[in-house]
Amino acid sequence: MTAAEPYTFALADDVHAYIQPDGGWCLNNAGFVGDGSTTLLVDTAATERRARALAAAVEATGAPAPRFVVNTHHHGDHTYGNGLFASSATIVSHVDCRREALASGHNLELVWPGVDYGDIRIQGADLTYTDRTTVHVGGIDVEIIHPGVAHTVGDSVVWLPHRRVLFAGDLVFEGGTPFVLMGSLSGSLRALDVLRGLGAETVVPGHGGITDPAEFDRTERYLRFVAEVAQQHHAAGRTPLEAALATDLGEFAEWRESERLVANLHRAYAELDGRPEGTPLDLLSAFQDMAVLNGGEMVACHA
Repeated sequence: MTAAEPYTFALADDVHAYIQPDGGWCLNNAGFVGDGSTTLLVDTAATERRARALAAAVEATGAPAPRFVVNTHHHGDHTYGNGLFASSATIVSHVDCRREALASGHNLELVWPGVDYGDIRIQGADLTYTDRTTVHVGGIDVEIIHPGVAHTVGDSVVWLPHRRVLFAGDLVFEGGTPFVLMGSLSGSLRALDVLRGLGAETVVPGHGGITDPAEFDRTERYLRFVAEVAQQHHAAGRTPLEAALATDLGEFAEWRESERLVANLHRAYAELDGRPEGTPLDLLSAFQDMAVLNGGEMVACHA
């Protein structure tokens, strides 16, 4: 089934979300904020075609071309379009996001070689930060916050206090399964407390539909569920795959990408073994285990 077309949703006269249904693998959200004279774009897209569609969506609102692009983390679905905007925009990210984006390169093509990515030039950030920073978009203060190691080691969330709007990146998957393989389970739980403390009214997730802070509670329930499964099966000497195959997902069974359970268990096991948060793991092994849970086939890229 072909996914629905992306759409732009006005959250306010100066804030827009760009939603790519169905929010599955490589179909991320983006957004933009501007005062009519300056535009800041949050994230790009996985392919040249989709990045160009995003640029056209910004232009269609009458906003000028982005002067800033903020990457919420290094994964290719959020960064591969950077090169399309780099000639006129300053790209901003956490320092670890820049490092990981450059080190990862075209790694999505290793997982999904059949996708038409188009002319993708890997482009790291021009400007990095370590804790938090503010970009002034005309009269709008855009706060960029590192919530700690969570979805990845270099996550950022983009907070607009004047509209109580939070672009949460992949700390939140509305209707989809969280994914902490390249970050931290315990760190993700701490990060949710950071997000709660901002006082957002509207939350734009990294994938899925626009939501609200209740999504933080749903995400926390899942992460604590993963932690309990990991503790039980790790103590019994079972592998992450054995643990996942033996687990009833219950209320989380209907979420997209349920196969991510085993990848999340790889991270949870590493933390139970005392490995530092964000320590690189064997990604190939985790993706192979997800394929087993996915009926023996590699999970599909939706881009």
